[in-house]
Amino acid sequence: MKITFILPAIGKKKGQRYIKTWKHMEPLMIAVLKSLTPNDIETNFMDDRNELINYDEKTDLVVISVETYTAKRAYEIAKKFREKGIKVLAGGYHPTVEPEECLENFDSIIVGNAENVWLKMLEDCKNNNLQEKYFGTSTSFAMPDRSIYKDRKYSPLALIETGRGCNFSCEFCAIHSYYEKKYYRRPVEEVVQDIKNSGKKYVFFIDDNFVADHNYALEICKAIAPLKIKWVTQGAITMAKNDELLYWMKKSGCKMVLIGYESMNPNILKDMGKGWRSSVGEINELTNKIHSYGIGIYATFVFGFGDDSQEVFDETVKFAKKHSFFFAAFNHLVPFPKTGVYRRLKEEKRLLSDKWWLDSRYPYGRISFLPLDQTPDELSKKCANARKKFFEWGSILKRALVQFKRSFDLGMFFIFLTQNFNLKNEVLEKYDLPYADNLDEMPK
Repeated sequence: MKITFILPAIGKKKGQRYIKTWKHMEPLMIAVLKSLTPNDIETNFMDDRNELINYDEKTDLVVISVETYTAKRAYEIAKKFREKGIKVLAGGYHPTVEPEECLENFDSIIVGNAENVWLKMLEDCKNNNLQEKYFGTSTSFAMPDRSIYKDRKYSPLALIETGRGCNFSCEFCAIHSYYEKKYYRRPVEEVVQDIKNSGKKYVFFIDDNFVADHNYALEICKAIAPLKIKWVTQGAITMAKNDELLYWMKKSGCKMVLIGYESMNPNILKDMGKGWRSSVGEINELTNKIHSYGIGIYATFVFGFGDDSQEVFDETVKFAKKHSFFFAAFNHLVPFPKTGVYRRLKEEKRLLSDKWWLDSRYPYGRISFLPLDQTPDELSKKCANARKKFFEWGSILKRALVQFKRSFDLGMFFIFLTQNFNLKNEVLEKYDLPYADNLDEMPK
């Protein structure tokens, strides 16, 4: 038996290469599935971001990892293999929240995480008895088998999972809808072993909230400190209220944390389900506290909940520059399926397309709902202009000097410059990027 794993890309504009910052991260979920697959089953992997899909591949089963942004492309790939009589299975976030839609395009789907149902699915496939749905759980973790990447030139950053889910319930968050406000911890010794197995000294802990459980995060930091790695992650700003945690994060090699600031308006934060977050004054203090430990911040902001005047954008960019963030993202609200904001916009008849991820009228950067105080195009342009202002050359150079003073790390300084340069160039490249289009042609 042979399985072909496929990671679909989002899309690209005709005659242009795929977005540079999207193509070099190793796909952890493929390595996890490889590790769950018995050795007597042959495996192959195609990364749609970096290579053309070989639809003539001789295989018994195609397995595609699907996110909402890649759903349209995934359906396109699945159709071509199914036309050849090959069974196609999907897993990932999108099949979990949109199972019926996915079953219109695949022979079978895994709802939830695959670890506890993978072997059952393989056995059914061998016996020509593949079921439509397999229901996985979130409580078990597998050690990735990165041999599936072979000689592919991915980033030197190893993706490591320490936990799943988040204990907050932000209205716009797809992860909240997927894990139902729960956080599942991976055994500390497995995390340590996974890092060792990766053979890499740069690590991205991909948890949606690394500090969801402060005591557990502290355990992780103390356990990995002897490994002498450099790492980045994502987490809530509440970490800054725990000095012991910040100390051990820094001591164990933390270089940067992505933090969702989302908005400077406390009323908007309440609407988002982030009413627990601190006041603007305290946010400044907590931000300074994290920076005082030499830890950089990737700040993200979301617009589209209302009160998004030009002054709000200007103040947000000013705040981001004032704190000299490593990176910053100024995003419009995206109503991901099954989230609270999706349901609310639909009830208020402000959702312009029930399945915007399949609708060619709403490519990447286009807004698929009616904002309260402006047109969708006005909001989209304001987000793009905020990005352009933050990534101006003057801003990059000023922030670079501050960053170097904070960490005195030449490696991170180089990463700062190259990635800020890439993000500057991509501000407009991502705008109007069509989902699924132009991916079966060169250039890549």
